[in-house]
Amino acid sequence: MRPTRADPRLRTRLQRFDHEVRAIISANGARPGTSTLLNGVFWSSDPEEATYERSRRFDVDQVGRDGVRHIAGVIAKRYDQEAVLTFRCLPRTSPETDAVEIQAPGVSQADLHGALLADPEARDALGGGSTTLDGRLVLVAPLADLPMARKFTKALGVDWNDAEVRYGDEEFVS
Repeated sequence: MRPTRADPRLRTRLQRFDHEVRAIISANGARPGTSTLLNGVFWSSDPEEATYERSRRFDVDQVGRDGVRHIAGVIAKRYDQEAVLTFRCLPRTSPETDAVEIQAPGVSQADLHGALLADPEARDALGGGSTTLDGRLVLVAPLADLPMARKFTKALGVDWNDAEVRYGDEEFVS
C-alpha cells in the first residue's frame, strides 16, 4: 500500500526533533549544518512490504569519525532508535571509503516505492532509500553495490549525469 499525504507517518515536519538534535550536536562539540526533511521508503522482509518513515538528514561539521559516532549513539539512545545511519564524506581513494551517497532530482516517494517493489535484488541489498519533499532521491549504498545502485537509480528515470555521487564511510550506530 502506498502512503498518501494523509498518512500520519508522513505528516510530521519533525521541527522539535530538528531543534533537539541540533542541541545534541552542539553540546557534543560539533557544529550543526543543514537539516533536510526526508520521506523514507524501506523494505521490511517480515512482513514483506514497504514501510514509511519521516526522518531528518543532518549535516554535522567540525567533528571527526569518533565524534560523529558518539553523537549518533546519543541520538539513537535518546530517541530509542535501533540504529542511526551516519555517512562521512571522504575521498574516493581513502582506505576508509566503503559507501556512496547518491542524490538525484526528479524522484518522488511513489517512484521510489514502485521501484523497490519491482526490483527484489535492489530492495534486498539496499533496503530502501529516501526522497526530499521537493523530489530529490537520497540513497546510501555500500561501495560494492554501486553498480546495482546505479542501475536502480536509472530505473527510477534518473539521468546518471544528473546524479551527485559522494564517496565516504557509512555506519549504523546503535
